[in-house]
Amino acid sequence: MPDSGVSRAQREQHPYIPTTESAAPGVSTPVAQRVGLLVTLVLGGLTALPPLSMDMYLPALPEVTDSLHAPAATVQLTLTACLTGMALGQLVVGPMSDRWGRRKPLLLGMIVYVVATAICALAPTAELLIGFRLLQGLAGAAGIVISRAVVRDLFDGVEMARFFSTLMLISGVAPVIAPVIGGQVLRFTDWRGIFVVLVAVGAALTFVVWKFLHETLPPSARHTGGITDALRTMRGLLADRVFTGYMVAGSLAFAALFAYVSASPFVVQEIYGASPQTFSLLFGINSVGLIAVGQINGKLLVGRISLDKALGFGLVVISLAAIALLLMTSGVFGDVGLLPVAAGLFVLMSCMGLAMPNTNSQALMRTKHAAGSASALLGTSQFLIGAIASPLVGIAGEATAVPMAVVQVVCALSATACFLLLCRPWRNNGLPG
Repeated sequence: MPDSGVSRAQREQHPYIPTTESAAPGVSTPVAQRVGLLVTLVLGGLTALPPLSMDMYLPALPEVTDSLHAPAATVQLTLTACLTGMALGQLVVGPMSDRWGRRKPLLLGMIVYVVATAICALAPTAELLIGFRLLQGLAGAAGIVISRAVVRDLFDGVEMARFFSTLMLISGVAPVIAPVIGGQVLRFTDWRGIFVVLVAVGAALTFVVWKFLHETLPPSARHTGGITDALRTMRGLLADRVFTGYMVAGSLAFAALFAYVSASPFVVQEIYGASPQTFSLLFGINSVGLIAVGQINGKLLVGRISLDKALGFGLVVISLAAIALLLMTSGVFGDVGLLPVAAGLFVLMSCMGLAMPNTNSQALMRTKHAAGSASALLGTSQFLIGAIASPLVGIAGEATAVPMAVVQVVCALSATACFLLLCRPWRNNGLPG
């Protein structure tokens, strides 16, 4: 079943999809291949929307600061608000998708996202922009949480880890092109034009979801309880020490990544004097590294070594890169310039391709009975911890990159410790990988 990317639920609801059993052994039918590709592209688009929403906006942060006459710390709260919305929204949408299916909550969230983004383009003050970025995040949470839940509906075990790495290839294109697009948009218009582009992207993705993404959760697998049942399910998930360990370790790694996302526009442009186009280029190179390592994980490592070994190696390298960045930005090696700092950031970003897909896979592998709620907890934890990390990188002003490096070191070392203490990868947890 995972080989074709088609679930039993899809076959039951869409009888035109042939089963792999009806084909020759080891050969998937053309229709199944097309459906698998279609699901991959749609889910890739949903997971690409959050980095598009965040990263297209990054080159414009200094301009927003001047345009709205707001301090940098206040403008960085527009990132925090969006992340917070994405975190809290998942707590609502995840249980909704377990009860009513994946399709309806997703479409509702996408429509609200488009409306909120349009209002962001018209915001006259930083406070109003922060408010509607929060709403944008709340609505955009539907794409994040439901895409992961759909993956859990369709795949299991090693195939799920491979599919998450494939999604990283697709969604990873977004951070590569988003800052470039944002930088180019700024050449012809102001920061508001970036939100206009996001409106168009959101509207197109909403149409694609409505047209092509079928329901993957059959009625027989849905939860019938209300809020109390949803809370009981989440409490049960959090009581699973290993699930919680993967969740927190992945969230702390994500916070180290988001410390870079939040601080890099000021570090690269204000401290090192690079142009918005140069910043976009460096950000794109780092994203290429993340994509490449994610594909190495999915195509070469998964199935050959355990997911825990790949995850542990990634966390160790992220920690070492963060320590090197702290030493460089604090002046231990003197004035090192932009190139060594950019190299350290490249290593840190690239190894997220080992950390993120494997923590998600290992956590969701334990939660087939409540994929929506588990996905909501994973996403909420990631975005809440990321939202906390975001303003911390600017507490010492715009003239130093030390706070960014300190946050990254603390998050990376904490993620490694959490993985070792809670997940205890040297033990057999009764699951593959």
